[in-house]
Amino acid sequence: MRHVLAGSLLAMSPLPEPFVRVATGAQVDGEARAEVLTLLDEAQKADGFPGLSDQASLAVADGAIGEAVSLLARVSGTHALAGYGALTRRDGVWSLETVVRPDLRDAPIDVHGALVDAALGEAAARGGGTIRVWLRTDHEHGANRLAARGLHPGRELLQLRAPLPPEALQDAASPPVAVRPFRPGRDERAWLEVNARAFAGHPEQGSWTLADLERREREPWFDPRGFLLHEEGTRLAAFCWTKVHLSPVLGEIYVIGVDPDYQGRGLGRALTRAGLGHLATRGVQTAMLYVEGDNTPALVLYRSLGFAEHHREVQYTGEIEPAGQVDTPTTRPIP
Repeated sequence: MRHVLAGSLLAMSPLPEPFVRVATGAQVDGEARAEVLTLLDEAQKADGFPGLSDQASLAVADGAIGEAVSLLARVSGTHALAGYGALTRRDGVWSLETVVRPDLRDAPIDVHGALVDAALGEAAARGGGTIRVWLRTDHEHGANRLAARGLHPGRELLQLRAPLPPEALQDAASPPVAVRPFRPGRDERAWLEVNARAFAGHPEQGSWTLADLERREREPWFDPRGFLLHEEGTRLAAFCWTKVHLSPVLGEIYVIGVDPDYQGRGLGRALTRAGLGHLATRGVQTAMLYVEGDNTPALVLYRSLGFAEHHREVQYTGEIEPAGQVDTPTTRPIP
């Protein structure tokens, strides 16, 4: 507000509307990384599930996101981080994940839209192409924002949860199978081969590398006793890898797969039960897993074991026209 000198009419100029500033960078270091980790923790506590995929979360913890762009959103006049975005490109396709501070999701200022616009601009400056944007919260408003930017819903990922008392593991229709724990330093190659075969058509899981696997083996939550392998003779036929989350306490069927040569034998059900049984021995009372929304056989299996939908995540897709010089980086490190 501005006042003129006494003796003249009172003149008022409107205060500037707050706006969102988005800084882009190839890395998130130091104080900025601590802010992002705090934001992710706040969002998870508010939502009850992670705001980023496992891959993106690991990248933040490492201080970089590979060949990608980090986006940090702040509201003008404030210093606190308002939102974070991870923009990555793999096999020529862009992927964007965003997290907005919970107390700003219903605010008039559009933090989510600002992150999406910044990501679209970065992708256009680097040659354009297909982009996929994950929407995990605020589906109604988020869907409208993405539709206004030419993005359309496609893939759906469901998180299912089930109570885990020991009696829930009784299943006369599926007798138990022999399993053994994963042996770090010995089983990586065999597991990667079966994982690639089992998830040959999956956009993320089927392309795991040895570096991806070994990175997770260094995580505090990694426990080879909960990484269960089933062999037929000397050949790995199926596996169920579990993970225990501490905030909140949840036992996850992290990855489960059956080699195509051994499918149709009930191994998926048997390995799921083995994984749930291991989680029960850890004192976990609630199990969770992710499944594609169009994977009807898996949904039938999991629902028969007591799982129900907790929430769903929707992936929106669109095409970006190139702008400027192709593949010219516009990012810089974020201190």
